Amino acid sequence: MDILCSTSEGILTLEFNRLERKNAITGAMYQTLADALVAAESDDAVRAILICGKREIFTAGNDLDDFMKTARPKDGSLDHDRPVFQFMRALYGSSKPVVAAVSGPAIGIGTTLLMHCDLVYAADNASFSMPFTQLGLCPEFGSSLLLTQLAGYPRAAEKLMLGESFPASEALEMGLVSKVVPLYELMTFAQGQAAKLVALPAASIRATKRLMKQSRMEPMKAAIADENKLFSAMLGGAEAKEAFTAFFEKRKPDFKQFN
Repeated sequence: MDILCSTSEGILTLEFNRLERKNAITGAMYQTLADALVAAESDDAVRAILICGKREIFTAGNDLDDFMKTARPKDGSLDHDRPVFQFMRALYGSSKPVVAAVSGPAIGIGTTLLMHCDLVYAADNASFSMPFTQLGLCPEFGSSLLLTQLAGYPRAAEKLMLGESFPASEALEMGLVSKVVPLYELMTFAQGQAAKLVALPAASIRATKRLMKQSRMEPMKAAIADENKLFSAMLGGAEAKEAFTAFFEKRKPDFKQFN
């Protein structure tokens, strides 16, 4: 199973389990994640959700082989019923608290999804990157808005325009993560924080989450719609074609030929 799902003592744990491919996410994995989150919403046995990867890596982001087979624009637009859209809607729409435990690299959507979690804990070996421009694309799923709100425009511009990796210490300074802990303590600490949420009044936690998120929900949905429109157009463009071709040919892309 590329996604491990288990529920214990009120905590639904969703674990990336595809280490041989650096936990790269396929459409089937997104569907499993989406289905688990949707089911959790109406399951009284689930009072908190924990998303994690492996000690070596959280996730390398989209599996590009799978992505290129399934994400081609249809009639100029992306299919909003694709599993990745189902997953992200279920994640940012979840009324229950979501905790993320990040060790190793969190690349692309691996970083984006953290902005939709409530508590994010990083190991001291964690790193983050959103290399969308390096693929001839643009930010996704509200990251252009949310990262700017978290880190301020100058820092967000640096991370989203250059797409370079940054360490857990900088993610903490930016407000992307809640706390950085030693690698060997990460899962115990994150599970302990999730257990604290389980022990608190569920209705109170849900209300608090809703109140904090409601003011940004409509702007975020608007940002996602704008991002999706641009992402779709750019995915079929020459720069993205060069980026993906270069990736599969294991060479450096040449973007100087485009204006």
